[in-house]
Amino acid sequence: MGHRQRRELLGKLFEGIALAATVFGLLVLAFLLLDVARRGLGVLSWSFLTSYPSRFPEQAGIRSALLGTIWVMALTALFAVPLGVAAAIYLEEYAPRNQLTRLIELNINNLAGVPSIIYGLLGLELFVRALRLERSILAGALTLSLLVLPILIAASREALRAVPMSLREAAFALGATRWQVIRHQVLPVAFPGILTGMILALSRAIGETAPLITIGALTFIAFDPRSPFDKFTVLPIQIFNWVSRPQAGFHARAAGAILVLLAVLLSMNGLAIYLRYRLQRRYQW
Repeated sequence: MGHRQRRELLGKLFEGIALAATVFGLLVLAFLLLDVARRGLGVLSWSFLTSYPSRFPEQAGIRSALLGTIWVMALTALFAVPLGVAAAIYLEEYAPRNQLTRLIELNINNLAGVPSIIYGLLGLELFVRALRLERSILAGALTLSLLVLPILIAASREALRAVPMSLREAAFALGATRWQVIRHQVLPVAFPGILTGMILALSRAIGETAPLITIGALTFIAFDPRSPFDKFTVLPIQIFNWVSRPQAGFHARAAGAILVLLAVLLSMNGLAIYLRYRLQRRYQW
């Protein structure tokens, strides 16, 4: 067998292994989704969405967890998105290309891979104990903001970098300042990519449990959170609590809550794909 034939054979072998891994992963995912749907579809109702948690499975609902999730995600977006986009603009458009900038970029990329429990420990020390925010919605949102900030910065930088340099040079040639170029030319073109990164980062944050458990989010809340300083719970923690109980009724409730969480996640990702498609068509050249 010649060298070329051996390379072709190895290539086909690798393709087969990759295809088998993909099919196996999809089958496992399909099995999990079908199992969750089989267990959880029966409990989905208006009462399930609007009832508070209870020690009786047939009366337990996700009202406080759903409202807590909305509060936490809204505040996380409020803190993380402006900071992430501003940091990306500075690093991509203003920062000098020196050792310090490269060191900052390297650390941001490394922070994107740090386990979420580490952010939970940081949030516990910084926001709960040092700033005395206690175990509140605000402390949870700030902790999740730290978690998604590196992802937002990296995604926003990629979107800014994808804007053709000729667009900037044409605007500079007409006498525009750097900020005018960024505001009126670069940001509108990069916005679909920034928006996609933002929604995907928030999609990760909405499913996180470890950092919120670390800072002390509660598992039983029987009231609606009304301010950022209220105690809270979120859907992943409610699911974790129900799954850990021995009663089969709570397992069905957990499957129903997973379906609600999946619906929210798929809606956010679908919105990102739709907006990216619509906005990209506007700036094709």
